[in-house]
Amino acid sequence: MGCMRNYLTEYRYDLQRTFTGTSGTPPEWVPRLAEGNDAGYHLPGSAVWAVHGSMATIVAGIRVLLMQSLHPGALAGVYEHSGFKEDPLGRLASTVRWIFTVTYGSKEAAEAATYRVRKIHEHVRGSYVDGTGASHHYSANDPELLRWVHVTYADSFLRANRIWGRPIPGGPDAYVREWAQAGRLMGVEDPPLTEAQVRQELEAWYASGILRSDERLAETIAFIRRPPLSPLLQPGYRILFAAAVASLEPKYRDMLGLRPARLGPIPLPAVTTARAVLGMVRLALGSHGPSELAARRRLQRLGYAV
Repeated sequence: MGCMRNYLTEYRYDLQRTFTGTSGTPPEWVPRLAEGNDAGYHLPGSAVWAVHGSMATIVAGIRVLLMQSLHPGALAGVYEHSGFKEDPLGRLASTVRWIFTVTYGSKEAAEAATYRVRKIHEHVRGSYVDGTGASHHYSANDPELLRWVHVTYADSFLRANRIWGRPIPGGPDAYVREWAQAGRLMGVEDPPLTEAQVRQELEAWYASGILRSDERLAETIAFIRRPPLSPLLQPGYRILFAAAVASLEPKYRDMLGLRPARLGPIPLPAVTTARAVLGMVRLALGSHGPSELAARRRLQRLGYAV
């Protein structure tokens, strides 16, 4: 029993280090989610809280990285400017911070976090060649690239939640409609408001020929497949990566050069096996994360019944 507790403690610390850059105690920005004088953009019982409070977000996060890499402009920004190879976990922690601040923080905190991201984006500029052979100059704050990131995010989080998550209050359209606010904060004009609109926009990008497969994409996918995680997390990550691949539509898998994975000498059902891994993560981290608990403290202080 003591060995199991020690294993779970070490496993929890490795998970915390991976997602936030700290272990044992939450990073400094998490307790500050209890601060602020408004309820924020999202409340308990919302579609956003339901989706982002699910362990399915881990698979969604892998899936969205794969999908976003298909746009050569989005990939160029990450490949040339983000330092994802030198400090991939630092980049992950920054992304987690923004998502959780917009999800659980006050409006002031969400807007401040978004301002920081957009200021960083001002320096992310360059050029790329799309799948049709046309050359483009880009900035990470370009409306087209912001829209691609937002739409692939919504699609991936809905898809993962449908397979591994829980019912969404109001259904998938409620999630797309609520999370559209995050897109507006980032500068997405008229973001999609229904799941059908998300799917239509993805189909339009695919049909346009802009998406591209090349050596840079293959190198990025190889890195996402085998990131520098702790040995304790690597077996579970391999399963979750296989699950993310399985959740992709075949045409996107083909562009990414991926196939449904074999998890050893005998093919295992990635969906079922991932469910077990996510259950292990929930056991280690608990049902309610520190960001949610901090938000509930702020809401209680403001007189909300939570």
